[in-house]
Amino acid sequence: MRLGIVSALAAGDGLTFNELKALLRTTDGNLSVHARKLEDAGYVTCAKTFVERVPQTTYRLTAAGRRALQRYLDHMEAVIRTARTA
Repeated sequence: MRLGIVSALAAGDGLTFNELKALLRTTDGNLSVHARKLEDAGYVTCAKTFVERVPQTTYRLTAAGRRALQRYLDHMEAVIRTARTA
C-alpha cells in the first residue's frame, strides 16, 4: 500500500485523499494509517484545506520520498538484472 501511495504521488503534483483511495481501491482506514506512516517518515506531506466548506486532504511526495522511491526502484532493477542472468 505504501509503495502504491508513493508511486501514485510521484506521477503528479499531489492527490487528494479521495483520489488516492479510489486509485488504490482501498478503505479510508487503510489509506489513512499508511499515509500517516509515510508522513511520519517524511516521505509525504499532508495539507488540510476547505473547498466550498468541505474539508479536503491533499498529499504530496517530498524530496526525501522521491529519493527513497528512486533508491527502491534502483534496488529492484538490480534484483531483476541479477535474476535474469542467473
